[in-house]
Amino acid sequence: MNSENNQGNHQINNPLHGVKLIDMLEGLVAYYGWEELGMIINIRCFTHDPSIKSSLKFLRRTPWAREKVEELYLQLALK
Repeated sequence: MNSENNQGNHQINNPLHGVKLIDMLEGLVAYYGWEELGMIINIRCFTHDPSIKSSLKFLRRTPWAREKVEELYLQLALK
């Protein structure tokens, strides 16, 4: 088996496959609002002058924060 097939199979099992970070963030903000989102995930880009643009920039550079957003998004999607 080549690595492309393995990667493709892995993505099939990934519930976030095809979901863009901006879509996750916009969905979370629409559901929770910035204030509640900042209480759930206490990161500065959510609590101090939040915006989609600044949050995306931070989340793309900060894997641990992106993981928290992805986890919360999955919890919301499974409700």
